[in-house]
Amino acid sequence: MIIDHICYAVKNLSESIQYWQEVFGYRPMTNPVVNTRQKVKVQFLQKADSLAVKLIEPLDGNISLQNFVDQGGGGFHHVCFKCDDLDQQVAELKHKKVRMLAPVQPGEAFDNNNIAFFLAKNRITFEVIDTDKRANLID
Repeated sequence: MIIDHICYAVKNLSESIQYWQEVFGYRPMTNPVVNTRQKVKVQFLQKADSLAVKLIEPLDGNISLQNFVDQGGGGFHHVCFKCDDLDQQVAELKHKKVRMLAPVQPGEAFDNNNIAFFLAKNRITFEVIDTDKRANLID
């Protein structure tokens, strides 16, 4: 597995995108995508020669993420690893007794390609994908 992107939870997607542009030089890679399964609004940012950054804003009903952004204004949420075969990687992680947080399901921000979430030691939340696709790419 290799790191595909890092994810930050934010209170306000528009304000956070502007901040990432002004301070870090990142630009939108996609338009916002509403993920109805995870109840977040998602937008990918990019910068030449750097990892992608995914910003997520909680939607109504996502109490845990809402609490997270309310308490400290948001922050680092998870790292995403890309693998060659998601099903095989999930089986391997389960065999290694890594705790699954969310089962394999379509990821709307990934053009409905499957994703999965896990929790590793030291409270490392991570996502696993096997695609380069992103929904709502900016031309």
